[in-house]
Amino acid sequence: MLSVEEQLRYLKKGLAELIHEEELRERLAEGRPLRVKAGFDPTAPDLHLGHTVLLRKMKHFQDLGHHVIFLIGDGTGRIGDPTGRNVTRPPMSREEIERNAETYRQQVFKILDPEKTEIRFNSEWLDALTFEDIIRLCARYTVARLLERDDFAKRFREGTPISVHELLYPLAQAYDSVALRADVELGGTDQKFNLLVGREIQKDYGQRPQIVATTPLLEGLDGVQKMSKSLGNYVGITEPPEQMFAKLMSISDELMWRYWELLTDRSLEEIQALRAKVERGERHPMEVKMELARTIVADFHSPEEADRAAEEFNRVVRRGEVPSELETVPLPPDVRVGGELRVDKLLARVGLAESVSDAVRKIKAGAVEINGQRCSDLRYPDSAGTYLIIRVGRKWKRVAC
Repeated sequence: MLSVEEQLRYLKKGLAELIHEEELRERLAEGRPLRVKAGFDPTAPDLHLGHTVLLRKMKHFQDLGHHVIFLIGDGTGRIGDPTGRNVTRPPMSREEIERNAETYRQQVFKILDPEKTEIRFNSEWLDALTFEDIIRLCARYTVARLLERDDFAKRFREGTPISVHELLYPLAQAYDSVALRADVELGGTDQKFNLLVGREIQKDYGQRPQIVATTPLLEGLDGVQKMSKSLGNYVGITEPPEQMFAKLMSISDELMWRYWELLTDRSLEEIQALRAKVERGERHPMEVKMELARTIVADFHSPEEADRAAEEFNRVVRRGEVPSELETVPLPPDVRVGGELRVDKLLARVGLAESVSDAVRKIKAGAVEINGQRCSDLRYPDSAGTYLIIRVGRKWKRVAC
């Protein structure tokens, strides 16, 4: 059984802010399981590693015996979370919400213990509110305070429309905390305003205000923008092990420490000791990064699959060998020209370049290999009845001629 201070140290790892630490210390000292809530609006069907920063913190509370509630915002999803938006977000349909919620349930248990996780939908209590209940809820908070929120304030200054239903979103999320009698609410730093509204509304309903714990927004593979599917700098938690491993190996040595802290269960002391070994030259950064990639891939697949992904990375990327599993595609008919193949067209047609002009750039940069030989020409001899093994950077294709 860990002491209160040991629990605090474990729970604070990777947090951006804790409001308030002393309140959490007091509740931990009570020796009862705390009710820990985190809400997810089912706005997209697939989770990436950026989402798992919050899930992992939920797991840390589970590790210490606390009661974790994974809240699917099917009710608030119909409002549309205005966080970080400069325009009104269109509400989701019931069909979209149900489809995405089902995939969430399948994916979160890659981190959370299903036996210790309570899954709830906030439509349970939001749909039951009468119009009078909603009026009473709205009466507990002022428009002036809602407009203190950064995105609302910015849109108000710029004259960008703010719909009344958007102002209800923080109040609906706050009412979730009342309905669940939350001791702690977790959320990303972008959710801080909403989480603090929850504290205020709970007090108005005669409850002890929840402790607010925010987690950072994880930087994507580029190390600059937050991880996002739309930016292409993400690692999806359902991606094949080899793909996850290769993506993780592409991050910078500096970003690696951020991933160690936010995406693993290693303690800060262990991570600091590991970093010190790298700085003293006792461990090579590449070796430590491979250990990180193994750890993360094993969490979402298995240790055996993580080992196979590491071997595949060594074989294909470090030793330059052909991947063990290679997609075979037919030769596009329009790339044959007078007994030769147009390499730039070929790369674009089979998905190894974004366009013909992009393919030309890659060829000129020396990034294209055909059958193990660097290709520096836009034309290649037509070899009917054979295969071409084509490599562009880390992408491979087998083309049946």
